[in-house]
Amino acid sequence: MRRWLGSSGMALVMGMSGGAATAAEAPTYHREVVRILQKHCQDCHRPGQVAPFSLLHYDQARKRGADLAAVTADRKMPPWHASSKEGGPFRDARVLSQDEIATLGRWAEAGCPEGAVADAPAPRTWESDWSLGTPDLVLKATESYTLDAEGQDELRVFVLPTGLTEGRWVAAVDFLPGNPKIVHHVLAAFDVRGAAKKLDEADPKPGYKAFGGFGMIPSGGLGGWSPGKVALPLPDGVGRYLPAGSDVLLQVHYHRSGKVESDNTSIGLYFAKHEVDKQVRGARIMPPSPGLFRRPTLLIPAGDAHYEISGTQTINEDSHLIAITPHMHWLGKDFLMKAIRPDGSTVTLIRIDQWDFNWQGAYDFATPVPLPKGTRIEMKAHFDNSAENSANPTSPPVAVHWGEQTTDEMCIGFLQMTVDDEHRKNQPPPRFALPTADRLSKEEKP
Repeated sequence: MRRWLGSSGMALVMGMSGGAATAAEAPTYHREVVRILQKHCQDCHRPGQVAPFSLLHYDQARKRGADLAAVTADRKMPPWHASSKEGGPFRDARVLSQDEIATLGRWAEAGCPEGAVADAPAPRTWESDWSLGTPDLVLKATESYTLDAEGQDELRVFVLPTGLTEGRWVAAVDFLPGNPKIVHHVLAAFDVRGAAKKLDEADPKPGYKAFGGFGMIPSGGLGGWSPGKVALPLPDGVGRYLPAGSDVLLQVHYHRSGKVESDNTSIGLYFAKHEVDKQVRGARIMPPSPGLFRRPTLLIPAGDAHYEISGTQTINEDSHLIAITPHMHWLGKDFLMKAIRPDGSTVTLIRIDQWDFNWQGAYDFATPVPLPKGTRIEMKAHFDNSAENSANPTSPPVAVHWGEQTTDEMCIGFLQMTVDDEHRKNQPPPRFALPTADRLSKEEKP
C-alpha cells in the first residue's frame, strides 16, 4: 500500500516533525478520523451511492488507510477542482483543511488505530437515498433502458409526464442514477409543446437517441447531475417554474462498461414552500460559431499540449449569478471565467487549474454574485491533445473537433442567474401565464 503514497502524501504520513507518529500521539478512528469521513466522504461512500466502496465503519476505513492518506494529501479526494484561492466562494465546497489531511496521514502511519468506541460521534443517518429527504414528486421512465456492452458513448432522452394539473415552483432538484457504473451525467429540462413526446414515440426503444442537447428546444431547464454533485436548494425566494401538463426530460449520458447493463435514472422535485419572487434564468458562454444554430469553431491539432479557446457574453440586465457549470471533455486542461463590470472591476468567478472529465458539476455560489448591466463575462480554457496527456482517449493523438462524443470536445460555461428587477410574487413567468394556444403559438416562433 505504501507505494501509493506520493511525496506530498508521505511527508504528511510521517507527521509534521518528519518522524513516524507514535502510538501515544496518533489520532484514532473513533476520536478524529470518523468525524472527517462523516463530514467529507460518507455522502458518496455508502451503499447505493456513486462511490465504489463504503466508509461507514472502522474496518472499511482501516483497510484503505494508506490510500485515504495519499488521495487526500494529493487533493484528488474529495473531488473538488475549483480553486479555493480564486473564484467563489462556493456552497458545499468539498475541501479538507490542512489539519484534516495531516490527521489522516498520521493515522495511516500509526497503523490505523481504532481507539475507544466511547470517543465516537453518533453515526450519520440518511432518511433515504435522496440527500434532501423524500421529494415531493419522483419521476422515472416506465421501463429500464438496456445499454449494449460495446460501442461509443450514448446520449438518450427519457420523457417523463409530470401529471401536474397546476404549475408549481421548484425549489430544489435531485437525481438518483439507476446504474452509476454507466451513467456519466444527467441533464434535465421540461417541454410543454409535446415535441419531445413525438420524438419518443418515433423511437422503438425507451426514450429517444439525442446527438446534441435534447433533440428539440426545451421550454425550460431543471439543472443536472454529475458524480460528486450534492443537491442543494435554491436561495430563498428563488425557484424554477414547472407548468401544468409539462413533460420532464432527462438526457442521460451513458458510457459502456464492457458488458450489457440496464438503467432507470430518477429525478426528484422539491416544490417551494414559501413565496418565490425570482425565477432562475439560464445562459451559456461558448466559443464563437459561424452562424445561428451552428457548432462553435473548434479544431484542436494533434500534438498541441496547450490549445486555447475563449468566449464572451455581455449581461444586458442587472442580475445576480447563483451557480456556474463548466463543461469540457477528456482533453480539457484548465478553465477560467471572469466578470468585467462596467466600472472596470474584475472578479474571478471560477478557476480550475487541473480539469478532470470524471468530476464535473455545478458550483453554487455561497452568496449570489452581482452582475450589473453591461458586465462582460469572459471564458478562457486550454486543451491538451498531446501524447503525454494520460487522459487523451486517442493514441496516437488526432485532430479533434466540436461534438457530443467524449472523444470530441466542447467548452461551455453554463450560468444560472436571477434578474434584479423581476418580482414574481409566486405568479408564473409571463409566457406560461398565457392561454395554452397563445403560448404554444409563441413558442413555435424562431
